[in-house]
Amino acid sequence: MNLMFLLIFIFLLLVFLKVPIAFSLAASSIVIILIEELPLRVVISQMYEGVRLFPLLAIPFFLMAGFMMNKGDLTPRLVKLSQNIVGKFRGGLAYVNILVSMLFAGISGSSAADTSAVGGILIPAMEKDGYDKDFSVAITAASSTMGTIIPPSIYMVVYGAAAGISIGALFLGGVIPGILIGLSQMIYTYFQAKKNNYARHSNSSREILINFKKAILPLLMPFLIVGGIIGGVFTATEAGAAAVFYGFFLIFVVYRTMDWKDLYDLFKKTALFYPVPLFAISAASLFGWLVTYLGGEQYFVSALDSLGLGSTGALFFLTIILIIVGTFMSPVAAILVFIPFLRNLELAMGYNPIRLGVIVCVSLSLGLITPPYGLCFLISSQIGELSIVRTFKALLPLIIVFILVLVLLIIFPALTTFFPELIAPHLM
Repeated sequence: MNLMFLLIFIFLLLVFLKVPIAFSLAASSIVIILIEELPLRVVISQMYEGVRLFPLLAIPFFLMAGFMMNKGDLTPRLVKLSQNIVGKFRGGLAYVNILVSMLFAGISGSSAADTSAVGGILIPAMEKDGYDKDFSVAITAASSTMGTIIPPSIYMVVYGAAAGISIGALFLGGVIPGILIGLSQMIYTYFQAKKNNYARHSNSSREILINFKKAILPLLMPFLIVGGIIGGVFTATEAGAAAVFYGFFLIFVVYRTMDWKDLYDLFKKTALFYPVPLFAISAASLFGWLVTYLGGEQYFVSALDSLGLGSTGALFFLTIILIIVGTFMSPVAAILVFIPFLRNLELAMGYNPIRLGVIVCVSLSLGLITPPYGLCFLISSQIGELSIVRTFKALLPLIIVFILVLVLLIIFPALTTFFPELIAPHLM
């Protein structure tokens, strides 16, 4: 167990020294392997084991789908439709921001892509319409967390592949949590809009119909992805490929918003972006294997059991740990590091694997808007040209709202299992 603590200490020390997470995971693991005099081929074999899972091939496809949304000018269609739906309410653009993130999440599965696309359009528009910059930046960052909760979710693809459970069931389990987060943010927006007397906009029925027709085809993508997986038409990876082909059809044939010469840039951006999470996955796989080898997951479960918290209390405790971990570690890496712990905890406490998987993904998604990792937090503050301190202060109420939703998910298991059990009981 001394080696277990040494492994964690070296990792945290490297993180504190601002070494990238993937390198911190790999370096701390290699040190322990050398101390234990294990064959160095273990490093290569375990890193390879982490990335050879077939469902992980879905990640670059979903990333490309998100990039196509941005480059193919599909996002403005969702913005206009959302403005038609909720723009008439006071604070309409803030509601639009949240609704677009919900719709965008059903297409890309990437929160970073959501923040970049939606923030680039709506933060300047909200400022021009009289909204506080702090609020505009905060609501953009917070709403983008739904990109990793509402299906398709890249985090759920990784979790399902690593834990050996149905990705389709995880997708369905994320529907209600994603909607709850969106609704809770809308409730917060209602009070902010009333307090600051934000503007509202009206639209004619004809304009609503026109914008609905323009947006209906992109909105069919989530049904293609989730419906295909649940119906057994294709796997999660094949669903990602289908989404890309459908995106190509929309952009190059129907809307013609991109030229074929732009295809190279699209592939190049995806190819350059994908190795980053891939290396994190391989390094986290090595770290997670070493944790298992040293018996760390059994120690963790035993320590948790000795606290006498019960199944619900243990889940609260786990959620707190995941929220803390998410503040400085990539959620993809965190999932793979914690998989050995989660499997043992699932067996010891009798948790539904889908419920546990959804709660883990939602908990880690909060890290996207909390420093220092906070990817969406950083992107949104850069777009709005707002300091990190002011951004965090504006985000704090929305972080609290997010945590309240997490509490509901833990207390009421049906919120994460209702749709999987109703629509696809064969995947449970």
